[in-house]
Amino acid sequence: MSDLLRIRPAATDDMIAVFDDAATIAHGCAFEVALARAQAACGVIAPDLADAISAGVDPARIDPAALAEEAALAGTLAIPLVARLRAMVGGEAGQALHRGATSQDVADTVLMLQAREAHRLLVVDARRVVDALAMHARAHAERRAIGRTLLQDAMPLAFGLRLAHAARGIGDALAMLDTAVAAHAVMQLGGAAGTRAGMDGKGVAVAAHLADALGLGRSAPWHARRTGIAAIGVALGILIGALGKFARDVSLLAQNGLGEAREPLIAGRGGSSAMAHKRNPTGCQVALSAATRAPGLVASLLGGLPHELERGLGGWQAEGPVLADLFLLASGSAAVLAVVAEGLEIDADAIARNLAAAGVGDDIGESAAILAELLDGLED
Repeated sequence: MSDLLRIRPAATDDMIAVFDDAATIAHGCAFEVALARAQAACGVIAPDLADAISAGVDPARIDPAALAEEAALAGTLAIPLVARLRAMVGGEAGQALHRGATSQDVADTVLMLQAREAHRLLVVDARRVVDALAMHARAHAERRAIGRTLLQDAMPLAFGLRLAHAARGIGDALAMLDTAVAAHAVMQLGGAAGTRAGMDGKGVAVAAHLADALGLGRSAPWHARRTGIAAIGVALGILIGALGKFARDVSLLAQNGLGEAREPLIAGRGGSSAMAHKRNPTGCQVALSAATRAPGLVASLLGGLPHELERGLGGWQAEGPVLADLFLLASGSAAVLAVVAEGLEIDADAIARNLAAAGVGDDIGESAAILAELLDGLED
């Protein structure tokens, strides 16, 4: 069975692949191989055992459906995964596999490997949105338009100023996410109670080798500190919301009575099954749907922060699916809005007509200077 009909309309293919079964299994196997090699390099296990583990572990031999059934029974993916890998490797090497580690080490490290990759993908489309909005903002830095507050005509402003605010909001949110991922997408290796027992007193060196091999940041065990995952999730929620702000404005400006801006016309997008004349802001719909779902997901991560003692029950186990969902939603929102922003249709006649109808003059104050300040240093 597949749930692509549910996921694909809200997320990109590439982001779905980051969190799919094959990727999760591959990362779990990579953790175990890298751990063995790190322990061999530090003298915790013999080099020939690490070689046997590296040669014997093959993620392609693991059936995701069967593993999922076993994980549902065990309560964690790592228990059946490690059992399968030990049987796959066999002998003394099989018993050496996963030495000193625990299920949460696997789960957390796999999630951080996925978060790192997901972040790299997301940045590309989010930057496209920012850059396109900044370009349009500069092009319309002097175009007089009616501003609207509380959904009513207010006072004039530069049409580009509205776009500059959107660009800055998304850019600031992206910077928050960059900071959160850089600080918290780190390796986890603590063992049963976070003490790195069973590594002959060489846990710090093993952890450093492991982190470097996996391309993650080095860190003391963080099994009892879930603030890093919460920080990444909160930053994703803010980014999704900032993207949603742009989508909300475009969808309002695209209304028949305003007509100041519209999504680009793309074959197969924005139609109606019942009304052929409609041109729906479907890209904005995707982004606004993501912005509706994101706060509840972020709240789930925050709700798990006061977990119990060294390893909580139910809190951290919820983090993986929730963080994956946030990245998936962010990817879909950023991807569709990159297309919207790059092809945004701005109707100068409608803007002028609506301003004249408001009858409030055309003084846009210091719009151009504020626009320049907002965009300063924002574009690549």
